[in-house]
Amino acid sequence: MPESSRQSSRPGAGEVRDRLRAAAFALFEERGYDATTVGDIAEAAGVGRTTFFRAFGSKEDVIFPEHAALIERVRGRLETATAPGAATLIGIAEATRLVLEHYLQEGDVARARYRLTRTVATLRDRELASTLQYHRVYRDALRSWTGEEAGSDLRAELVAAAVVTAHNHVLRRWLRGTVDDAGAVEELGAALEQALDHPSPGAGPSLNHLGTSVVVLRTPRDVDAVLPALRRALAEPPR
Repeated sequence: MPESSRQSSRPGAGEVRDRLRAAAFALFEERGYDATTVGDIAEAAGVGRTTFFRAFGSKEDVIFPEHAALIERVRGRLETATAPGAATLIGIAEATRLVLEHYLQEGDVARARYRLTRTVATLRDRELASTLQYHRVYRDALRSWTGEEAGSDLRAELVAAAVVTAHNHVLRRWLRGTVDDAGAVEELGAALEQALDHPSPGAGPSLNHLGTSVVVLRTPRDVDAVLPALRRALAEPPR
């Protein structure tokens, strides 16, 4: 066979990764995670160990999605949604939907991963670590919304935690089969509205998340006389 024909018949890197991942999950389901070796996976996929390690750095890497690339997509979307002093809620919603849709596209692979991470402690720890990475990306982006500095960004931390929690709540419902793909996308929108405490993701930041602003004016009246009116003003919804 000519060299060009042999090269064209070789599987591409993406195909090899897909074969290795499919073989790995099949073996994990059959034998269990700990009882399955890298050699077992490579053999089942019809490749050598060297090929396995060219595709994945470890057995754990076969299981998890490419979080680094996904996080960069999320960060990029959040950056385009950020204006001086504010971040649009529509950008947060779209960035979060990118993550959910990645899992929806994985389908059964994502559900198989979920079963594994529930039973294997090392995998569960890695999943938690990836969750913290997403949290940091949202927190850093939201600083421009809350006006906080690094190290003093409690409100950005809280909003980031709410967004990640809302996403993970909906994702778990989909992974368990409680909702289908369309239902998960719809529920994510509602969950984010609740997490961000704003009626519409596209209507702009809620003043509830920008903090309480008080304008101080001098008055001859004493503090006790002013406080009731000030409390009433703060309790009124923003116009």
